[in-house]
Amino acid sequence: MTSAPAKAAPAPTTPRKPIQPGRILMYALLVVAALFFLIPVYLLFATALKSPDAINLATTWHWPAALNWASFSEAWGKIGGNMLNSLFLAVVATLLSAMLGSLNGYALSKWKFRGANTLFALMLFGMFIPYQAVLIPLFQFIKSIGLYGSIWGLILAHVVYGIPITTLIFRNFYADVPDALVEAATIDGAGFWSIYRLVIFPISIPGFVVVIIWQFTQVWNEFLFAATLTNTTSQPVTYALSQLAGGQAVSWNLPMAGAILAALPTLLVYILLGRYFVRGLLAGSVKG
Repeated sequence: MTSAPAKAAPAPTTPRKPIQPGRILMYALLVVAALFFLIPVYLLFATALKSPDAINLATTWHWPAALNWASFSEAWGKIGGNMLNSLFLAVVATLLSAMLGSLNGYALSKWKFRGANTLFALMLFGMFIPYQAVLIPLFQFIKSIGLYGSIWGLILAHVVYGIPITTLIFRNFYADVPDALVEAATIDGAGFWSIYRLVIFPISIPGFVVVIIWQFTQVWNEFLFAATLTNTTSQPVTYALSQLAGGQAVSWNLPMAGAILAALPTLLVYILLGRYFVRGLLAGSVKG
């Protein structure tokens, strides 16, 4: 007579954690904050998708009954060329600022020389000089070298203003790179440029991501230099947007549609590089 097979012991169950009221409150506040910050986005799309005769104060919060996609094509016809100017400006100025900041940070963190800290402090001082304080001398300088009215004059202004912050980010980033790497490369006969190209640059991707996101956004959204250092053929999109909303009678669907189009490049940069942003910011945060 065979004995009945032993029943398997029931798997241990993990006790459910009690619901914490504090966590529920935190998530509720986050949802409320998200909805609050999404209100302008809703109004942006709701206005852009309305026809001009459907826009009035009484129906500001109403979603359009019929979607008017023609606003986007009309807005692109007015600011498309300026968006291309901004794209060229932001890409070139960002890359130049990033490379110069990387070289400065490398030199100031790994190649100590007399007066390095003083030089670094003077460079950081440039971060605290407002645009308005140097606008007239900057205008005179750009004009004296023959770059006034061209996109290259605007690129020069943004590169110079971007060097302090990019240098700060890269200097802190390279402070975490072990000095033994540089010393080993020096023993092997590598010089300043070889060490940077073969040792420092390949491990600098997180730092470059932070700088690219930061500098691209700053250059893309800047208005004051765009309004004073360019002419009609080289004006970026921020100035063109201000012209869409100018005049006595404004078709508000056009500025709103233009604002959405102008926000797409920076949104794309954040989508592609955003996951590396926090990682790059934290790199170099232990040692400075």
